[in-house]
Amino acid sequence: MANFIRRLILTLGSIALIASAHADEVFVLASTTSTEQSGLFGYILPMFTAKTGIQIKLVALGTGQALDTGRRGDADVLLVHDRPAEDKFIAEGWGVERRDVMHNDFILLGPKNDPAKIKGAKDASEAFKRLAAANAPFVSRGDKSGTNAAELRFWQSAGIDPKSNTGYKEAGTGMGPTLNMAAAMNGYTLSDRGTWLAFKNRQELEILFSGDNRMFNPYGVMLVNPAKYPTVKKEIGMKFIDWLTGKEGQSAIAGYKINGEQLFFPDAKN
Repeated sequence: MANFIRRLILTLGSIALIASAHADEVFVLASTTSTEQSGLFGYILPMFTAKTGIQIKLVALGTGQALDTGRRGDADVLLVHDRPAEDKFIAEGWGVERRDVMHNDFILLGPKNDPAKIKGAKDASEAFKRLAAANAPFVSRGDKSGTNAAELRFWQSAGIDPKSNTGYKEAGTGMGPTLNMAAAMNGYTLSDRGTWLAFKNRQELEILFSGDNRMFNPYGVMLVNPAKYPTVKKEIGMKFIDWLTGKEGQSAIAGYKINGEQLFFPDAKN
């Protein structure tokens, strides 16, 4: 009996050590709602875990909120899509090791009958001017996300204060719920193409304007600066960044398709 108890204690101790080791192999990834709601992360993150055994705790937020999470030291890795805000984050010392990951593009969606007549616009500025001139119902994410930041830049380039439009509504939420609101209102909205391709509740919405070079939508990954926050899991965070921007991760990104259509296009330089 004494030997049995001794073996049991040793076994339980070993299990505890293993569990503790596995607990350390977890990091927090703060990223955009578009990478989650498009289904991309559900496709590629299990590949990384299967290869490395490292678990990822995903926190899906707008880009602005994700960057704020990094500033508080509440995440280890960030994957976001607002290059000016990313560069500022790095310049202020909050993050390190920023790398290009992938891109898709922004698209303007609206009802098929297109009462604002944006379909024939020559560029994004003209499309937004037509929306304002028609006082068209427009649903903004209004959540300081990368998509919201891009939308506000488009209004600014058109010389328009969107809040002067009585049809302008701020959802204050992610891309999926914003698309639902636009569909329910039969209104217009700006979306990333990836989330739109994964979106089911389209009703009368369709793509009415795209293709302006200014609607290019790049994503970047970075490590929260461990010099500011020693709790940042630098080693396993960098394993993920290396994998994501390496051949396997980039191939996984390129391989994610819906109905045969690729949602994101790799950008890392290998």
